[in-house]
This record gives sequence, structure tokens and C-alpha cells, in this order.
Amino acid sequence: MGQARNGAHRGHWLAAGLLAGLAALSPAHAAGNGDAAYAAVDPFIGTGGEGHTYPGATVPWGMVQLSPDTQIKSRKDGYGWAAGYRYDDHTIVGFSHTHFSGTGHSDLGDVLLMPISGDVKLERGDIDKPGSGYTSRFRHATEIAQPGYYAVTLDDYGVRAELTASARVGWHRYTFAQGKPAHVLIDLRTSMYDYPGKVSWSRLRVRDDGTVTGFRETRGWAPGRQLYFAMKFSQSMSGHELHDTEQDVPYRGFPPPGAKDPRQQAQIEGRQLVAAFDFDAKKPLLVKVSISPVSEDNALANLDAEAPNWDFDGARIAAKKQWSDALSEVDAQGDATQRKAFYTALYHTMLGPTLFMDVDGRYRGPDNAVHQANGWTNYSTFSLWDTYRGLHPLMTLLQPPQRTSDIVNSLLAARRESPYGILPVWAFNGLETWCMIGYHAVPVIADAYMKGIGGFDANEALQAMVASADYGPYGGIKQYRELGYVPIDEEGEAASKTLEYAFDDWTIAQVAQKMGKSDVAAEFSKRAASWKNAYDPSTGFMRARKRDGNFREPFDPTASGYGSDYTEGNAWQYSWYVPQDVAGLVAAHGGADKLLGMLDAAFDAKVDPKIFAHMEDITGLIGWYAHGNEPGHHVAYLYAYAGQPWRTQARLKQIMESQYAARPDGLAGNDDVGEMSAWYVFTALGFYPVTPGSNQYVIGRPFLPRATLNLPNGKRFTVIADGLNEKHGYIGSATLNGKPLNRAYLTHQEIIAGGELRFTMQKEPNKNWATDTTQLPYSMSSPSP
Repeated sequence: MGQARNGAHRGHWLAAGLLAGLAALSPAHAAGNGDAAYAAVDPFIGTGGEGHTYPGATVPWGMVQLSPDTQIKSRKDGYGWAAGYRYDDHTIVGFSHTHFSGTGHSDLGDVLLMPISGDVKLERGDIDKPGSGYTSRFRHATEIAQPGYYAVTLDDYGVRAELTASARVGWHRYTFAQGKPAHVLIDLRTSMYDYPGKVSWSRLRVRDDGTVTGFRETRGWAPGRQLYFAMKFSQSMSGHELHDTEQDVPYRGFPPPGAKDPRQQAQIEGRQLVAAFDFDAKKPLLVKVSISPVSEDNALANLDAEAPNWDFDGARIAAKKQWSDALSEVDAQGDATQRKAFYTALYHTMLGPTLFMDVDGRYRGPDNAVHQANGWTNYSTFSLWDTYRGLHPLMTLLQPPQRTSDIVNSLLAARRESPYGILPVWAFNGLETWCMIGYHAVPVIADAYMKGIGGFDANEALQAMVASADYGPYGGIKQYRELGYVPIDEEGEAASKTLEYAFDDWTIAQVAQKMGKSDVAAEFSKRAASWKNAYDPSTGFMRARKRDGNFREPFDPTASGYGSDYTEGNAWQYSWYVPQDVAGLVAAHGGADKLLGMLDAAFDAKVDPKIFAHMEDITGLIGWYAHGNEPGHHVAYLYAYAGQPWRTQARLKQIMESQYAARPDGLAGNDDVGEMSAWYVFTALGFYPVTPGSNQYVIGRPFLPRATLNLPNGKRFTVIADGLNEKHGYIGSATLNGKPLNRAYLTHQEIIAGGELRFTMQKEPNKNWATDTTQLPYSMSSPSP
């Protein structure tokens, strides 16, 4: 590929890349409600409190996330700034091109630009001393945030900054204050979660035509991460200055005596690079920045392919169209607040996983080598411990099958390229972080396969799933296979690992059974029952055993923390995690009433949130129930399994009203690359995928008077809630396509076939609807319908 840069071949791969990008970023159809849905989104929701979302410009699943970064005293201690921006700040550091949406840990913040009027300072300065650095104060009154567009006035400079984006390119438009020198600063030193030594090497190059290219390699959350960029300006530079502040070496780019062309080529390499470029302040300056995982030349190719002209407004309109089309997948009705909350949640579900591939189909894999995607689009940013629960099932419902097929192919490619031969755990920019627990790429693949989504090699997929489940060095899997549980005296968080491995194993069994691999199905069905080894009948909680088979003592069900029995939780939060065998969990507790009694005790407990001061991810408390973290997201739906769906309906109202709001601090916990928002979308529609891989959605209750899913197969599925209002929140009766529905679940096939689900809502609980325990959702202990 490196030599094939002549016209015919280059035109072919650019065209192919553009088509792949369009396929990755455009839904199969667009309904007429797209513009209204677009107008309802508020990207500021989640930027305050614990949401950790960003307000900047991106396109659905785009590789560029161009957003403002606000200033804190130390980016090393920046948990609350995981997305770069925090709503209660008043100082902007600059605008960087890569961000996570809603994560609890962080990295990125690559290629930070800051427009400056007046004198240039090379350091950020002291947050308590305005003007001491290159940062600027701002006011929310001057901010605009819309899907694909962000604008703000930098008060200390009098500069109006506007941002938009395409898949691989970030666009800037700066209108400078008149009468002062105009500059653009680029800082390759700064990152999210910054600390000395994070940048292992970087390069800045000013080419003969004024194009700026470069790269940096960081040793952060994903060590050895490389990112390349290319940058073009709509004006010629009048000068530039490059600095390595670690060595304090400036490279002056002003023309030497006798030079006719001020655009001097210059290059600098080092670990602490910053540069300033000088321009004419009399007219707006446009800047186009592309990124690439492969090379500076590929970044230039991305830039030429996606941004061949200088039409900022055209790029903004194109981004808006992509978002309008994507959001039109659901036509949600309700009042303005309901629509804002719903469409912002839907918007957040489309911010990850993210594209990770150049227009020629090349990308960098977990081996840090360059690979080629042939016939599929490569994605990364896999927060799988979170997103397998709701985000990926939502994608299978609303997105064209090709999207999920591309996700699966990306996971399989990562396994082929992995030095360990397993599927990703928590990966971004193609690299593994080993964050969180479980092998949750497995249920993502299983859910896709069980729903009939193809476009990938099913035999390779099953092999990859089994290889990941059998990889002994990871997370106590060797002991889990030997003992049927993870022993706490050899591996931390053992109770949680045993439970999550058991669910993942169940999804492998489902795939193997469907493929006719009865031996594999039998093995993993047995492993799926390992949750029973964690259950302690004397306390009713899931607990960690030691190698000798005894539970670890002493036992405190409220205890949490690293080294405890549980991952980001305690016994009150993890003891209900058996989505593959709820009937078995009911039986273990001695009946539904006893299980539900413990669930009530969890929800109704009086808990001081300070008990989790050491665990920043445990938020959104209702008693012990912690909605701000994912292990409990299915819990409110368990009442329906016990034949008491009205109690699910009541708990869902309690959660929706206390954990979500249409304001900046409106998310009770990290959005976790869209998982909190996916829960909201499903729950607002009236159903939720408690058990990915089962092809079933448990009915909760609708929170919108009417919502239509414009399905990728061209059909429509409409949910209507007759009589729904604040006082009428219980299901009185339900019909599916005009026929009475007296069960508390829907199948995937029933939804994608199109039709109408109609609820009649009432004030009091109907304790006779969907109470037949022979018509409960699927579990291991009750046959699949």
C-alpha cells in the first residue's frame, strides 16, 4: 500500500473509504421527525455532576470528538474531568480532538488548539490567576451546543470559537478581536489524566505549503498509543514558533533576511511540544484537523477525502443531517422536557463505540501494528463491562445489521491481532486497558448471533468466545475452571467475577446450541450454573469462597472497595446478578416473596452516601441500589420475573424520577459510553433486555405517551400508552397488534416484525396483569417460549 499512491489506485481507496464511512455513519432511512429530534437534544446534559459527558462536536460514532477542555488545578487528579469539560468550570484550556463520553477513567485529549488574541503564553497558568497562562475565561451565556456543533466566546481574548466535525476531521472557525495579533496555539503536552512522562514522544512539522502534521505517543491508560494528525489553515501564516518546553528550545519560523516565502518548513521532536502560529485577525480563520492511527500521510489523506474545501457551514450542515437521520430512528412524543431527556439519551448512545479506521481501511490493532479492514468498518472504544447490557442490544434493534456486524468483526479482528489471543476487555484506539472484569465481548457477539445478525464468521466467533472464556491467566479464570468459582484468597473481587463469568458462559452455550455444537453447549451450560457456588443460603447474599470451599470471613454485606469480594459494589448490589437463571435465583431464596423481600430491603434501606466515599463510581443511590453503576441496571425488572410486574413499574418510576433529569447534572452516574443513556431509552419505551442473548425484552412500563421505532428493515413498531400521566403510571392492560398481551416480555422477532404495542394506563396497580408464572421471561430453569 505504501507504494501504491498513484492516481487510479489512490482514487479507488479514497472512494472506498468514503463509502465505508458513509455506511458506518448513515442509517438505512430517515423519517420526517429528524429535525425536531435534533432540536430536542441538549449536549450539556451529563456535563455536570457525575455524567462525564462532553458538549463538543462529533458525528454518530465518529473518530473525532472535538470539544472544549476546561481547567482544573491538576489534570492528574481529574476524575470529574474524564471527558475534558465540566459544566461548573469557567476557564477553557483549549479544544482537543479526542474524548470519551461518560467514562469513569480517562485518557485522550489529543491535539489541543487554542485561539489567542494578543501576546502568546506557552503555559496554562494558574486557575486562580486569570491571564497567567494561555487559558481563557468563558460564560455559559455565550455557549451553543448542538449535535455536531459547539460555539463559545473566549472572554479574555474576545475570540468567537466555533467547532464542527466529520468522521475523521475537526473543523474550527475563529473570529478574532480586531486590533490585536491573532495566533493559534497547539499543545501536544496536555491530556486527560495528565502526569509527568505520559507523553513518550511527539513531533511537529510545518510543511512547505503551511500544512502542519505531527504525532504523539503516550503511555497512559493504553500504553504505547500512537496518534497522527494533519492540520490546514485557511490563511497563510505570517510566522510560527515551535517549542520543546522540556528542553526550552524554540524554533523560530519567521523568515530570515532575504526570504520571500514566510511559510518556512520547520520540524521539532520531543516530549513536551507546543507551538504558536500567527495569522491576520481581520477575517475569520478556518482550521481543519484530521487524525489517523496509522501515519501523518494517512491523516493528510483523511483530510483531503473528508474536507476538500473551506466550507465550514457546509460541514456543519452535513453533521446536522447525519444526526437528524440517526435520531429519526425513534419518533418520540411527549412534552418538551420528556423529548429533551429522551433524545439526548438517544444521542449519547451514538457516541460509542467509535470509528477507528482511515479512509483507506487501515487501522492500528492491539499489537500496535497496522492492519487492513476489507469489507467492514473497524471500531474501537469498547467499554464492554458496561455496554453489553443495554447499548449493544439497542444497536441490534435500531441500527442496520451492518453496524453490529462491523462491531463483531472489529472484536474478532482484535482477537486475531491480540498478543493474548482473546477478545477485548476494555479497549480504545485498538489497545487493551484490562479495565473491569468479565469477558463481555462474548455476550455482544452472542446477542448478535442469536438475533440472526450475520456478516461475520460464526465458527471463528465461537472459537474466539471459547478462547476468551478459557484464558487462564486473566482474572482467576484458571481457578474458576478448576473449582467452579474464583477463590478470593487468590484473586480479588472474586464473587463478582464468578457471577459475571457464569453469565458470559451462558451466552456461549446459547450460541453453541444454535450452531449444533452440543459438546460446547453442555460444557458452558454447566459453567453457567457456577453462580450457585457464590450463593450463601445462610445470608441470602452472593459471597466469595476461598480455595478450601469456605466463604471468606468476616462478612459484611455493606463492605466495598478494591480487594473486597465485589467489583465497584457490595453484596447488596451484586447478589441479584443472575440474569441467565432468575428462576434458579428465586428457588435458591426459597420463593419469590423472600427474594423480593430482600430487593425491597435493598431499595428501602437508609444509607449514608458517604459510605462509598472511597468508591467514586458507586453513585445514584436509592437505598443500597446504585443506579449510577451498571451491575444493578436489571434489578428493578426482577419483580416481573416473580409475577409482580406492578412492583417493577413502581420501582422504575422511582429510578427515572430520581436518577435522570434534563439539566447538566442530570445523570446520576458516569454515562459509560452510552450505557446509562441506553437504559433510559429502553425504559422510556417500556421494555429492557435483562438477558442479552435470550432475544427477549422484559416489559417495565412506558414513560412516553407514544413512540415509534423506525426499524432498519423499513417496518415500524409503535408503543402507545393510553391515559399515561403523572397519576396514571401503572399498566392496566396491554395488547400486541390488537390481541391481548398478558405476559411481561416481548421477543426480538415480535418487535422487528413491526406492529403496535398498546398499553392502557391506570392509577392503581393491576395485580392480575402478567402474573402467570408459566408466562415469565426466559431463564435456565424455565423453557424458552
